Amino acid sequence: MPYAEVTADPLDPARLLARVGSPEDGAVLLFLGTVRNHADGRSVSGMQYEGYEEMALEVLRRIAEEASERFSTPNLAVTHRLGALEIGEVSVVVAVSSPHRAEAYGASRYVMEEIKRRLPVWKKEFYVEGAAEWVRGTVPPADGSPAPHSGAGDP
Repeated sequence: MPYAEVTADPLDPARLLARVGSPEDGAVLLFLGTVRNHADGRSVSGMQYEGYEEMALEVLRRIAEEASERFSTPNLAVTHRLGALEIGEVSVVVAVSSPHRAEAYGASRYVMEEIKRRLPVWKKEFYVEGAAEWVRGTVPPADGSPAPHSGAGDP
């Protein structure tokens, strides 16, 4: 059964990785979204993620369940961070294992694209020059190709 979590605590990728994997699985994948130091040509000093934890958790669970069903792997775990984060801190973790790599990559990508599309968590960027702005979300293309790298909305 997939696992989902929304928390204000620092994320521990090893803890999530330990939730997946089985003797039948030949692929184990770990994705980390981290706070980068730039966006849209501006220097970023930090980030604030806000959301209603219970609602975000419900949506994240649905996303994890959908990915698990779509890619035939129950071995999936995802967690998203809320609160203030510094450059380099982990904001989202997706761990997935499956018998073959294609399913692991597909499930991980699906989770991240659906987080961008549906998760009720909002991001405020703080810039080195002192300004701060809420980031507009990005909607990934319907054909499954990578979303454009605008800097906005990407972890």
